[in-house]
This record gives sequence, structure tokens and C-alpha cells, in this order.
Amino acid sequence: MKKIITCLLSMAIAGNLMAQDVKPVVANLNKVKLEFKLDPEGKPVYAVYFDGKPVITNAALGFELVNDSAFSKHLELSNVEKADFDESWKPVWGEVSTIRNHYQQLTVHLRQKETPKRLINIVFRVFEDGVGFRYEFPKQPGLKYFVVAKELTQFNLTGDHKAFWIPGDYDTNEYQYTTSKLSQVDGWAVSEKATDIAVRVVPDQHAVATPLMLKSDNGLYINIHEAALVNYPAMQLHVNTHNFQLSASLVPDALGNKAYLHAPFNTPWRTIIVSDQAAAILNSKMILNLNEPSVIKNTEWIKPMKFVGVWWEMQTGKSTWSFANSLDTADAAGNLIANGTHGANTENVKRYIDFAAKNGIEGVLVEGWNTGWEDWFGNWKENIFDFTTPYPDFDVKGIAEYAKAKGVKMIMHNETSGSATTYERYLDTAFRYMNKYGYPAVKTGYVGKIIPRGEHHDGQWMVNHYERVAQKAADHQVMIDSHESNRPTGLHRTYPNWLASEAGRGNEYNAFSMGSAPDHETILPFTRLMGGPMDYTPGIFKLKGYAAGASDRQVHTTLAKQLALYVTLYSPLQMAADLPENYEAHLDAFQFIKEVPADWDDTKVIEAEPGDYITIARKAKGSANWFIGSITDENARTAKIPLSFLDKGKKYAVKVYSDAADADWEKNPEAYVIKEYKATSATVLKINIAKGGGAAITIQPLNNLRNVFH
Repeated sequence: MKKIITCLLSMAIAGNLMAQDVKPVVANLNKVKLEFKLDPEGKPVYAVYFDGKPVITNAALGFELVNDSAFSKHLELSNVEKADFDESWKPVWGEVSTIRNHYQQLTVHLRQKETPKRLINIVFRVFEDGVGFRYEFPKQPGLKYFVVAKELTQFNLTGDHKAFWIPGDYDTNEYQYTTSKLSQVDGWAVSEKATDIAVRVVPDQHAVATPLMLKSDNGLYINIHEAALVNYPAMQLHVNTHNFQLSASLVPDALGNKAYLHAPFNTPWRTIIVSDQAAAILNSKMILNLNEPSVIKNTEWIKPMKFVGVWWEMQTGKSTWSFANSLDTADAAGNLIANGTHGANTENVKRYIDFAAKNGIEGVLVEGWNTGWEDWFGNWKENIFDFTTPYPDFDVKGIAEYAKAKGVKMIMHNETSGSATTYERYLDTAFRYMNKYGYPAVKTGYVGKIIPRGEHHDGQWMVNHYERVAQKAADHQVMIDSHESNRPTGLHRTYPNWLASEAGRGNEYNAFSMGSAPDHETILPFTRLMGGPMDYTPGIFKLKGYAAGASDRQVHTTLAKQLALYVTLYSPLQMAADLPENYEAHLDAFQFIKEVPADWDDTKVIEAEPGDYITIARKAKGSANWFIGSITDENARTAKIPLSFLDKGKKYAVKVYSDAADADWEKNPEAYVIKEYKATSATVLKINIAKGGGAAITIQPLNNLRNVFH
């Protein structure tokens, strides 16, 4: 790691004079420029430009405190610091092996003109691909404990941009994305129709969640989100549909307050990523760079992995999570009477272990293994699950021994039913249980309304809870895959054992609802995945006729697109989500899932347009092999993929898994072809992709292969 401070500028300026001077202070890096100033009323405002084009104009900053003075006007500037910073660091796992962290930092020190003359700093970091900024409340005599009533951050846009958005919901991120002009944002209309989502709370008709992806009429791509969300509520954005001003909207607690803080304190970073190329948005590492380095010193136990699981069969109605039909079905001794459809039974789990071992899949997830599922859904209560008591047909010790003998790791499942209070009481006990039986990872769930009652999934209390779980898991060397949590903000840099989150509309919605539109996966990388990996659960091969009692239900992709998602939707914890028998019916296509890694040395975004198409190439960790995923929306297209990223002068074997000529996500989704070619860095692949389709490609040096072509 190398750190270079190239300049340091400190200006002690008379505050009263500077408050009257509206000339901005500036920071810039290549095409990105930031301007900050205090207006004549002492209000802090900022602007962002890209290549001379305005991105954010004259946008306000500041805070209102509960029963206290505001940091919003009548401020004076006491000091300005500017510094350049450049380093490279290596993530424990990720899309690339090395990340450059290069920015110019501008720190403005502000104080109130009136007594008690409290202090607040705003720190801006200007990167080549955008701007991050946060507020700092220094330690000071006049401010110790305080409560935030409102954050006044604005993002004033230059027009009615095309937006890719979901409603600003306090409890879920699992909506389909709407593509519209900002002036057409109506979260209530979307929420009212989203009856497949269990808990929906959208108080503001014109609020949207972050990450928010935008495209301007003059060709700028703009992404607004946050980084390093710690001890603070998630930020949503209120959209003024008339002047296109976005305002920070924080998720409140049960009393309507936003955050309870203690100086010194730093807020999360507010992030604006901007480019005139869509691919640059996906390449950005700004959010990761704004997070703190790993707090885990020994990370050797953190291992990306693929897994299968007893899960999709419950989603599609083939089996159940619960052992009995209800708590009322018990014998004279009080023992629950088996319903005969419980999926997490020893024999069935061993079948998945056998399949994983046979195909080189590292892990097996089992949901519904522990007691409590009969009392689960829709009951707003504590102590439904204890996380250590298996059902009578699940031999936890025998299964652990069987998996170990087969070289397979078991993945724990802890559904909390939204009762975070119960889970916190059991955390040490639950993780010791995992350690005892050799479970290296856990999938957590928070389906339902949150307990403590009145709190929300994305409020400050729950944000702290998710971090406590990651911290406690690290103490026990357990990796985390959190579902129904807040949107990631790059904290996997700080807690690399927090491998993935759901926090979005995953593949499961194709099982129990009418699913997601074909453009869904082309939007996710520009929105949900900007802050971190998603456990999307790709790899469904049986695309029609899989849902019990819903013969018209189908996945809105082709089979080839399901393969491509392993590359385009990044996660270090990738599930082969379908049933073993459905993979065994297409073993030639399943070969790609067997080979595709979950960890990478390099990533190239070859082409991208939000809502339309994405093509990404990734180089396997510690290998010369490359993998490519290319997907489209509801429109067929021809993907042109130059292989210029390959080493010059070398020959490669290319294997393409693509849509058949008559493939169509709606009419013929399981039709695919597999072709093999020889290629060099001068080769340009041209692949026809069907409606809702995709292509998955493996590339290996010829000198590493034997009998590749047959």
C-alpha cells in the first residue's frame, strides 16, 4: 500500500469576511469539479461539474436538530484545508485484485455566528468519477448529545432526467424498478400494486430509494447513493417533481426522530458518481474507497464460495419450511405431527450434499431446519425461533459429519421473523452452534415487521443491528449473507466477512409471484449493486411449469441469461438456485456454473446501458481464465464483444453458451446452443441474444488445455 500526500493548503480566514464573500472554494480531479460556498445568508451550498457540464447546481447542505439550533444558515467559514491523496489497496475478495484510491479532499470548517457558536465540518472528496461528502461534528463544549430532526442535503439536478427507481420504502427494497422521468415519480402507485411484497411502508409519494440511477438528456450518467452507513438511518431522496430537486430523507425511528448522536461523529458519505459513459458507473470503486479498511486482521478464513440449497423447492411449493401444518397439529404428548412435505429432512439434505460433492460446489444451504416455522409468517412476536433447536427429522450432527466426509460446507440459515431483539439475545449462542457443527457461513433473514416495534428495516436502530451481527460473526469466524437488510454501502471493505446481502428484488420473486420484467437484471448493477454484492440466487434452468398451483408462472429470462447472471450480477457467494434434478437434465449447460468462480482478479465492463444491456468480462482469481456474461432486456440484440483484454500473441479456447436461434424468454426460454472457437486478442465475438436472453462465455489459454475441441 502506498499513500502520497502531494499538497496541503490551510487557510485561516476571518469568518465574517468570508461569509460575505460568495466566491466558491474549488476542488477538482480530471473532469470532475466541486465548488463550495456560503451564500449571503451564511447557507452552505455546493455544485458539481463533469467535463464542464453542470451535474448538481447550487444545492443546500446542513442539519436541523430536535429542540435545538440548526446548522443550515448564519454560518461562517473559519478554515479550509485541501489535500491530494493517492494509494492502492488489495481487497480480501472482489471484482479486482487491486483498487486505486485517488482523490482531492476539501475540508471546510464552519461555525455558527450566534452563540453557542457550534462547529460543523463538511469534507468533500473529489474522485475522477464523482464526489463524496460527509458532515463531521467535532468534539466541542457546546455539543455533546444531540438528535437529528432533518438532514438538509440537496441534490439539485439540471433537468427532468430519465430515472431508474423504486419507492422510498422504510422496510423493503424488493420492488421492480420503474423507468420514468423524475417528474413522473409516484411511489404510492407502485407500492399499491406491489402486493407480492409482505411489508410496505411508503409515507412519501415522491420519495425514491438510493442508489438512484439517472441519465440526462445531454448524455450524462449520474448515480446518487451513500457510503459507510454506520450508526445512522438509510438515506432516501424526496423528488420535487417540478424543479427536479432531490432532498435527503432519513428513515425515522418509532418516535419520528432520525438519529441519536454523540459528538464527535461523522455521518455516512453522500455519493455522486458521474460519467458520460455508462460503463464507467459500473467500474467505479468510489463507494468502496469511502469506507474504512478491514477491521478484521486475520482474514484467511473468509472464502468466497458457490452453493446449492434446500430453498427453491420451498419457494415453488414442492416442499415446506414447516415440519407440521400448524402448531395445533400435535399428538397426545404434545409432539408436532409431521406434514410429510418438510423439505429440510436428513435424507433430502444428503441428496443435496451428494450433488454438491459430485459437481465441485463448495456449500449447501438448508432453510427450515429449525423449529418455529409453524408460528412464523405474519405474527408480530418475539421468540419464534431459538436458532439451535432442529426439527426431529433433521439430524444436525449426522448431516454435519456427512457433509465433512464429502468435502462440503454447510451454510446455516437464521430467519429472525423481524424480531431483531430475539436474535441479538441469541447471537453468541447461535454462532457457537455454527462453530460446533462446522458451519462457516450464515444466511440471515428479517421477513416481517421489525421488533423493537415501531422501528424500520432501514432505520438507525436496525442499521446498528446489522453491523453488530457482522461484528459478532467475525468474532466467531462466520461469514454473513443478510436478507431483508438495508441496501449495502460498501461496508464489506470494513467487514469482509459480510459477503453479500439481498436488499433487493431477487430471483425468488419468479417463484412465488409473477416475477420481474426482462429488463430487471440490466438495471440492478446500476442501482442495487452499486453499494455491494447481491445474493440474487441465479441459475434457474426449469423456466416454466415449476410453481405448484400456478401453471402460468415462468422466469422472465432464457436459460442462457441465467448462466450470464453469474458474471453480470457480482457476488462472492453465488447460489446455484435450482433443484439438482433440473441441472441433471442440462449437464452440458451446468458445466458453466461448475466452472465460473466467485472471486476475481480483474473486471472489464465491455458495453452497458441501464435498462437495456450489459456485457462484462472477468478474470478468475489466480488464473489466466476469463468469463464473460452478456444480457439484454425484452429486446433481441447482437452483442459485439472485442477480446482485446486478452494477452497479445496468445491463443485461447472460447466456449459460448448462448440462446438458440428460436429462443425467446416467453415462448422458448430453455433453448440454447454451446459452441467452441479459437480466438486471440484481435477476435471480436458477435453473438445473437434473444429477447430476455443472454450469453455466457469461458475463455482459457490453449496451452493450458488438452483436447479442448471435439
